[in-house]
Amino acid sequence: MKKKILIVDDEVNIGLLLSKFLTRNGFEVANAITGSSALDIMSNETFDLILCDYRLDDTDGREILIKVKENYPTTGVIIITGYSDIKLAVELIKLGAYDYITKPLYPDEILNTINKALETQRALNENKGSSSKRNETDSEYVNFTEYIDGNSEVSATLLKQIQLIAPTSYSIILTGKSGTGKECVAKTIHLNSLRKDKPFIAMDCGSLTKELAGSEFFGHEKGSFTGALYTKIGHFEQANGGTLFLDEIGNLSYEIQATLLRTVQERKVKRIGSTKEIDLDVRIIVATNENLVDNIGKGTFREDLYHRFNEFSIHLPSLKKRGNDILIFADKFLAVANQELNKNIRGFSDGVKNCFLNYSWPGNVRELKNVIRRVALLTDGNLIQVDVLPLELSNYIKDFDNEESLKQMKPKAIDKPKDLKNAAQEAEYDTILRVLKEVNFNKTKAAQILKIDRKTLYNKIKAIKFDE
Repeated sequence: MKKKILIVDDEVNIGLLLSKFLTRNGFEVANAITGSSALDIMSNETFDLILCDYRLDDTDGREILIKVKENYPTTGVIIITGYSDIKLAVELIKLGAYDYITKPLYPDEILNTINKALETQRALNENKGSSSKRNETDSEYVNFTEYIDGNSEVSATLLKQIQLIAPTSYSIILTGKSGTGKECVAKTIHLNSLRKDKPFIAMDCGSLTKELAGSEFFGHEKGSFTGALYTKIGHFEQANGGTLFLDEIGNLSYEIQATLLRTVQERKVKRIGSTKEIDLDVRIIVATNENLVDNIGKGTFREDLYHRFNEFSIHLPSLKKRGNDILIFADKFLAVANQELNKNIRGFSDGVKNCFLNYSWPGNVRELKNVIRRVALLTDGNLIQVDVLPLELSNYIKDFDNEESLKQMKPKAIDKPKDLKNAAQEAEYDTILRVLKEVNFNKTKAAQILKIDRKTLYNKIKAIKFDE
């Protein structure tokens, strides 16, 4: 069933452009040019998401947001703002808006934000719908993301850890390589906690400068410094009662870490330019792809702050270590891509599956998701075939499908007299096979180690396999 979106914008041309774009992307869309007409439409129809401009002729996005959350709590809201309204829109998040989009509008950004909002709202609705049942048993579990489900041992371990820690208020450190789904795991923990009905606020520490950090963390009062034209609520205050997720925590400067430590210890926050302290009740989950213990030794991360955060830790395994779960994730991403593209692709050819299982996936689950979206777009038939795979993946099956086929390869010289030429050919074959195994059958890396170009390596493999 198509997701229904209501666009509320008094600029008719923008509303029409958005409507056409979203309709092409598989959504059912309705338009309103005033707040009152939007509420009239909502009284007769149910919508999954409201995309609302902040400035309207008869009201503003804040009033629409409040009324939607009071009367239609299962409907998500995204606010569209002009540049001067960005900070105000951030405050609206505390009132229940999923996110804001700033003008000018970019199609990829809009679509990505809408899909994330719908996914989050779906998880919240499912969570609320089963809340009474969850109170009766600790085994009930809301899974926010496809980054967790799987049949492998490492997936089972990850699931048990999440179920164990979610009901507590412990601070958590999530570790793992980029793309393993740390933010999604943090959201899953939040949705299975006692704070599930309170805000979940995510903050990227990797992009913070020293000058911006205080305002972003703690907020500021209007007029507190040059350029402070409005009051800003910081991320700690936005997350009060709920969960604050700090991504790439290892990138914070030592000075910012000291300021953060005081807030974490005292559980109080004071906006810049204010004398009023605000009590905090916030669960903190941090994530990093670095080794914080090593950073402590290097003097780039505070040991006292590390221990404040490290009441519990979860390591997210790389995708390559999750075995056949790769195919489970691929099927889930394909189902999403089918919906996005209005296609009915049934699955993957055996060659593609072998490729997925043998590829190293340096970008982890995020890379797999992006690959599936790309190949689904390029596929016209019912099955995704090898010829639509990106080059870095297709390298793994161009000349062989998997490790077993290489093990069965026999050089021409193996059945001939043991003269020096044939012995050298056998030694070359053994070396090539050994190096390929060491690099997980990545032919580009193998060629580099063997100090030959890829074309030469291809030719040697073909000669070994096909010579008479």
